[in-house]
Amino acid sequence: MTTPSHVNIADYLVDMARRQPHTHAVVFPAGTDATGRVRYTHLTYAQLNAESDRLAAGLMDVGIGPGVRTVLMTPPSLEFFSLVFALFKVGAVMVCVDPGIGIKHLGRCLAEAEPQAFVGVAKAHWARRLFGWAKKTIRTNIVVGSGPTTWTCGIRLDQIARSGSRIPNPQASLLKPQASAPAAILFTSGSTGVPKGVVYTHANFDAQLRALRDAFDIQPGEIDLATFPLFALYAPALGMTAVIPDMDFTRPGSVDPHKIARAIEDFGVTNLFGSPALLDRVSRWGVDDSRPDAAVGRTFPTLRRVISAGAPVPARVIDRMTKLLSPGVQVFTPYGATESLPVASIGSDEILAETSRSTDQGHGVCVGRPVGDAVVRVINIRDDAIERWSDDLLAPQGEIGEIVVSGPAVTATYHARDEATRLAKIADPDQPTSFWHRMGDVGYFDDRGRLWFCGRKSQRVRLADGDLFTDPCEGVFNVHPDVRRSALVGVGQNGQTRPVVCVELVESPCEEPAAIRAELLRLAGTFEHTKSIRDVLFHPSFPVDIRHNAKIGRESLARWAAGRLR
Repeated sequence: MTTPSHVNIADYLVDMARRQPHTHAVVFPAGTDATGRVRYTHLTYAQLNAESDRLAAGLMDVGIGPGVRTVLMTPPSLEFFSLVFALFKVGAVMVCVDPGIGIKHLGRCLAEAEPQAFVGVAKAHWARRLFGWAKKTIRTNIVVGSGPTTWTCGIRLDQIARSGSRIPNPQASLLKPQASAPAAILFTSGSTGVPKGVVYTHANFDAQLRALRDAFDIQPGEIDLATFPLFALYAPALGMTAVIPDMDFTRPGSVDPHKIARAIEDFGVTNLFGSPALLDRVSRWGVDDSRPDAAVGRTFPTLRRVISAGAPVPARVIDRMTKLLSPGVQVFTPYGATESLPVASIGSDEILAETSRSTDQGHGVCVGRPVGDAVVRVINIRDDAIERWSDDLLAPQGEIGEIVVSGPAVTATYHARDEATRLAKIADPDQPTSFWHRMGDVGYFDDRGRLWFCGRKSQRVRLADGDLFTDPCEGVFNVHPDVRRSALVGVGQNGQTRPVVCVELVESPCEEPAAIRAELLRLAGTFEHTKSIRDVLFHPSFPVDIRHNAKIGRESLARWAAGRLR
């Protein structure tokens, strides 16, 4: 299916408001009653559409319109959803940065984005003023929420809404920009470097929505438990009710499983999207009877699917999670990145019946077959820029190489990062409007057309006799029952690189676990690609990314390991 020449991602909301006006679009927790039960507030599709219309008209009235880069820094709320669709409707470019990346990175990201407007809660505005974020370019400030100090932060959002409601036909603010027009700048999590601003066009969003809908057979009228704010925005556009759980979205790995279960049961949730860390915590709670807060026997019969992304999901987590689901309901693990999502996908039936055994034997993690319009290839590993595509780049079948992808959901540039764009994109001479995106990951295709993930290209350990790749090596160590997860890192010594495996145990030992180390080294010796590993270090708790709490900070671990070995 081709994307129209003019498209606005907000069209999906307008269409759903016409088709199911009284269906809840967004449901948000609003405290508890006297008995401790969660109270909720909501917007129907008609209400969300009308509210975003009013805000869109009000935003246009203060100069936020087509092409205006606008920072949105407000936690999940009803206003968050209304604002996002309002910004889309006026053709503004929404700028999203994870506050958890730290003050230094935040300042750098916002300086690069050069926003003209800033919309956020009072706390975000005070930080903006204190640290001088993008002070040279921001001209319009809008504060979300109320309070005695908000009047000093900028124009209040309720003033914007009132202004918009006085404009005749506020729905006329819905623009039809070129499909190639920028719709958002979404910054990466920065888990392997400084966050980069990924430029999304309306065409990218349109292709992404269609790919997600078709890959997982998502139907209007479904109910989504939105545990990741940005993914939550897709729910109303796809006709799903977005139920926002009571949780700290910056710490999905510490979520309270009781609250997740309560939200699923209160609304009959059919779709759950959660990071691997969230699934790990919820599934342990529902299956492990040794936990003091366990709810063994609890199931979620309304769920039709579970989707998890952000990092490879361990098979044992998938296995535990399926025990909470009805027969035939799968856990899907789509593969992708901020620059391109989804790329490939696989379900728990295939993982548990077949591919997990190969993962345990060091073959990497199977992420399934390409989905939608995504075209995926594996090329020989290179660290320099590749100017033009040629079939000579392709790696031999079955060999580990660099994963590249092309298709309408693939973003074309990083904002204000010309060198990063040059390193990540390959022009296709046969299709002047097309290109290949280098995912920064390594992997291979098996003889059945399935893609296997073997880790980040930048995290491979380079030895004199060849490279070691993280996930194939870690798969060997992760089978040990006492190992929660492991991480391969390289430590440079005397001009040579030394492979080291860092291990996080299921339970922290009282003393150095020499017996476990010996068992892990025996495991390593049984496989050709791990037999050169002689160092195993035990770490109390791995550093992880701020977005999903699942990507291991191997760069930090490498520095820690170097210190330990010295």
